[in-house]
Amino acid sequence: MSTMTPIRTEAARATEPAPRFTDLLAAEWIKLRSLRSTYWVLALAALVAIVININAVHSDLTYIDHPPPRMPGMPPFRYDPLYHGLSDIACYLMAIAAGSLGAITVFGEYTTGLVRTTFAAVPDRRGVIAAKVLLIGGITALAGAVVSTVSFFTTNAMLASRHVGLSITEGVSLRAVLAYAAIVPVCALIGMALGAVLRHATASIVSLVLLFFIMPLMFGGDRYRWLHEIGSHLPLATVGRLTYNPHSSTTTSKWAPSVLDAWITMGMWAVVAVAVTVVVVRRRDV
Repeated sequence: MSTMTPIRTEAARATEPAPRFTDLLAAEWIKLRSLRSTYWVLALAALVAIVININAVHSDLTYIDHPPPRMPGMPPFRYDPLYHGLSDIACYLMAIAAGSLGAITVFGEYTTGLVRTTFAAVPDRRGVIAAKVLLIGGITALAGAVVSTVSFFTTNAMLASRHVGLSITEGVSLRAVLAYAAIVPVCALIGMALGAVLRHATASIVSLVLLFFIMPLMFGGDRYRWLHEIGSHLPLATVGRLTYNPHSSTTTSKWAPSVLDAWITMGMWAVVAVAVTVVVVRRRDV
């Protein structure tokens, strides 16, 4: 009887149906939901980002009512609702929150050893990563869309009485709202790639900070074009280009990339991040 047990076990495994992609999604959702701190951090970051944008515009109301005097040789002052209502600070907050969430979903399984159980149950590593990408990308895309749309419509409703607000169909408003939302899942996918490569919490978060905030300081300015070209193709630089309002009184670099180039760069960051995650997880041992 004991000699027949392994044979029956192997036969049962052979006849057991492969897990469907919906099953993989459900499993990843259970993992994410079991760690309440992860999605609560993203939700709190989204709320704080909205408050930052609303407060920025609210603080400007007096400034709008009493604009500064025109400086000699400078164009007349024009308030930019996109620059203030979709602020960089809120964008940076969402970027680091989404990137951290993406990294945690990968390195968290390696540090706890759960990845061994996952791949033992589902040998198809590409399917597991695809489920992670779809789930994390979808959740962070939703968070980005909420922050972007709520910030835009709320701040421009506040500015309507000052006759400087914008509608979603006016100028580059729709493009700005879409880009402001799209950068959030892109940052989450970049975080997943760094988590897969480094497999360490501190190293992954520090790498996110270096990529998002330190490298733009290293590759900035208009003195050398090659430095500016590198800086303008970093992740958060793309959203700055896509939310830029040409009708405002602010200026942009003479070497600023085109709108199409910015969209392509943002998309390439997402594609490369997913590719790196898949390749690393498939080729490296657990």
